[in-house]
Amino acid sequence: MNKRNIAVALIFSTIAVLLQSCGGSSNKTGDTPTSGSATIFVDQTFEPIISQEVAVFEGIYTNAELKANYVSETRALNALLKDSTRLIVTSRMLTSKETEFFKSKKLFPRISRIATDGIALIVNSQNKDTLISVDQLRKLLIGEVDSWSQIGTGAGSGKVKIIFDNQTSSTVRYLLDSLCQGKDLSAQVSALTKNEDVIDYISKTSNAIGIIGVSWISNRKDSTCMSFLDKIRVMAVSYASKPSSNNSYQPYQAYLATRDYPLCRNIYTITTDPSSGLPTGFASFVSGEKGQRIILRAGVFPATQPVRVIQVNNEYPQ
Repeated sequence: MNKRNIAVALIFSTIAVLLQSCGGSSNKTGDTPTSGSATIFVDQTFEPIISQEVAVFEGIYTNAELKANYVSETRALNALLKDSTRLIVTSRMLTSKETEFFKSKKLFPRISRIATDGIALIVNSQNKDTLISVDQLRKLLIGEVDSWSQIGTGAGSGKVKIIFDNQTSSTVRYLLDSLCQGKDLSAQVSALTKNEDVIDYISKTSNAIGIIGVSWISNRKDSTCMSFLDKIRVMAVSYASKPSSNNSYQPYQAYLATRDYPLCRNIYTITTDPSSGLPTGFASFVSGEKGQRIILRAGVFPATQPVRVIQVNNEYPQ
């Protein structure tokens, strides 16, 4: 081979290497907004929603692979702080201290509200006491009252057991922050591991109240959700001191939208993805039209998808 041919070969070889390193069109594993692989951490209370989002996203973008770890809120936030992930789904914003930590690492988190969710209270299917006030719930949580006779109609009996999904879950933090006013939880409060465990426990225990994420029981088109609803009853919650059927609300989508349901909270995606790769692409998908429609079908209230709330008049015309 003469010198000219050698020079030309070297030039083309260099160009090929540069194209490969820059992620050319033939690179199916490159980290782009719609391709590559990424690990995300998700608050376990939102698993029914995000598992659907992941399935649809991967179905559309076949070169994308998302590994979703469904964990407690504390574990998800710790993974973000330790740079074990660049995307989490959680129910709270970052604190100022956490934000400053990321800034010190030259990372600038992007936070998007994707939905309004709620905390659902569930009881055994045989329990006729399905109304509770916010104040009664607060007193149960901190131990000021501890029996069904103190909060219900008398249909329930004995001590009330309060069952959470996990000691470090977002449901525990939400109720501590919103209701307990700095007081510790009662000895009557226990934690299991997952939302499914709470549903199973309540289905077998007549004197307990389970506290779970609404999305586990809100999608009436999902067979798993419907099987859960066959085992338990969902309580209606009231701001009024004396709850009744006229002033109490279950965590239906419409009541999450209007905030009539007292135990509402937001769902956020938080990304620390400086390269705007797959984590950013998935977060954008969830906030976009397709992702918001999935949230709408899941039975919680999407942040951006237009929803029309219709009030039905039950009065018959004269």
